[in-house]
Amino acid sequence: MRETQPDKTSDQFSAPRAVHSLGLIFFPAFDWAISPSHPEREERLLYTQDQLREEGLFDIPGISEHRPELADFSDISRVHFCPPGFARVAEVPHLASAGSAISAGHLVLSGTCDKSFALTRPPGHHAMKVVQGGRGFCAVNIEAVMLERLRKDYGVRRVAIVDTDCHHGDGSQDVYWHDPDTLYISLHQDGRTLYPGSGFSNELGGPQALGATINIPLPPRTGDAGFLLASKEIVKPVLDAWKPELIINSAGQDNHFSDPITDMHLSARGYAEMVKTINPDIAVLEGGYSIQGALPYVNLAVILALAGMDFSRVIEPAWREDLAATSPDCMDYIGRLRDKTLEIFQRPGQSATGYRREKGGFVRERDIYYDTDGISEQQSENLRDCPNCPGLLIIRTRTSYSDWTICIHIPRSACPACAAAGEDRKREAERKHEAWEFSDQRNDIYLRG
Repeated sequence: MRETQPDKTSDQFSAPRAVHSLGLIFFPAFDWAISPSHPEREERLLYTQDQLREEGLFDIPGISEHRPELADFSDISRVHFCPPGFARVAEVPHLASAGSAISAGHLVLSGTCDKSFALTRPPGHHAMKVVQGGRGFCAVNIEAVMLERLRKDYGVRRVAIVDTDCHHGDGSQDVYWHDPDTLYISLHQDGRTLYPGSGFSNELGGPQALGATINIPLPPRTGDAGFLLASKEIVKPVLDAWKPELIINSAGQDNHFSDPITDMHLSARGYAEMVKTINPDIAVLEGGYSIQGALPYVNLAVILALAGMDFSRVIEPAWREDLAATSPDCMDYIGRLRDKTLEIFQRPGQSATGYRREKGGFVRERDIYYDTDGISEQQSENLRDCPNCPGLLIIRTRTSYSDWTICIHIPRSACPACAAAGEDRKREAERKHEAWEFSDQRNDIYLRG
């Protein structure tokens, strides 16, 4: 806990107090799991809850606990196309997890708290724009659902998401791939060594949003010093240059040295230092599967960092200094990665990888695998090449279990021409009796036929 300073008029120590008022939302989903032995299972947050109460966190002035709300399918529709239907993909715990994130956002945007942290499960950052099933333990992108609700309720526009989960947040990247108003930064274990095998430096955003995606693939066994180098000398300068109105931290905690499914060496105090550097307004828990050895201590340290309190006494049971060390070779590699990443951010280039020009637009084809549900998806994506807005996006999608669905997305800042083209494509789909979904972010309209 925080080391307090003695009162000048007394021999007694003053009580600890949060520098930044902090609202906490808990949703452990203790009745939901993928399977009894799965890493993403019921007890993931129960030890954390016990630890925080044992430490007396909720007795500290300025730290408060709040109830989550329940997201509904209209909230999810602002983010996702879901051809199978949301009721077949998202269970009540997914709605409560997304609702917990929304509640955390409301605490900050309403002025109730300076900062907030949603400690919730199931996680969400592998859920892409189109959802055909579960990927990487995720079915609903809870940060994106929160962000789009906040945009509706408060008009916030320019937002940064900093993802510190060990796995690349390919879903969050995909949701905001074509959005120049949302900066997505991901620090993660190099995709050549870990699921989902993406998140490389040349993944910079779609053709109309180049430079709004920044990936920092760190080598395995990166420890505290390596993460702090990346957060202080890459993430912080990018955030300072971009000047977001709001910073959201996808606070995955599977970079810890004791995590059973990753190969990184971050400590609880290293996590807290990273959070202190990033200085998010809202944090949302993602991964982290060392249920007893890491999560209670990392969560405690992160909470203290968010509250502006001392976290130097937070030490996990298995702590040894060498466990959080970063080798000199690894530090050299991250130094070169820093130089490359900052150069790319300043000069992202003129074209996005993986696209070809076709009939006034940008086209790419993708194959996506839903590992949780064993579903293979084909996608064909067409982005209108528009000089006045991010462009109309049309995605054709099918799986081995379903025929093609046409997904039409009109972005919130669409020009009249792109909006009209989207309406025309919807009418064409209706005439041809195609399966279709329609998203008009300008008017908060979401339809399917």
